[in-house]
Amino acid sequence: MKGKSRILEEYEVNPHTLMLKPVEYGAKTFTEIIEMEEVILSPFKPMDILKKSCEFFGSSYQGRKDGTKELIGISYKAPIMLNPHMSMFFFPTVSPVKSDCMWISHSHVMSYAAAENGQTSVTFQNRESHLIPISYSSFENQMLRTSSLRIAYSQRVSEMESKYTMKSFYLKNKTNA
Repeated sequence: MKGKSRILEEYEVNPHTLMLKPVEYGAKTFTEIIEMEEVILSPFKPMDILKKSCEFFGSSYQGRKDGTKELIGISYKAPIMLNPHMSMFFFPTVSPVKSDCMWISHSHVMSYAAAENGQTSVTFQNRESHLIPISYSSFENQMLRTSSLRIAYSQRVSEMESKYTMKSFYLKNKTNA
């Protein structure tokens, strides 16, 4: 890690966020926010930060979760599009209602491999590796689900662009005839 952790009361997930990790701080759950260049500590739970970040980008967490279900039919341990225009797609390591749920940025995962004790070693784009308490097969499944979400979203956008490009072309040629 680069530098010491600093504590922030206000935080929105952003394109530099690699992971939201719950940490016990006394009797309370805080979040260790791993970014490309620094580690930040927040007095809020990962899910609270994720929900607030969804709202910051104009939706609710439930809305993003419903969108995932609409696009790829997944509702359990569902990945979410936090901000698709900035390639901010995150997935949970376990059920999001569990206190040990971590949220991983799909875009920043460079590689991953099975590790001891049923964990997965994840190397992020900044070349840092972290041991994640999730089996290799579950991690891979979450990566694939998030890829499916990204593809389904891109296809919807492409279909819409194609549909309206053709409509515009048709209308333009009809008026010029």
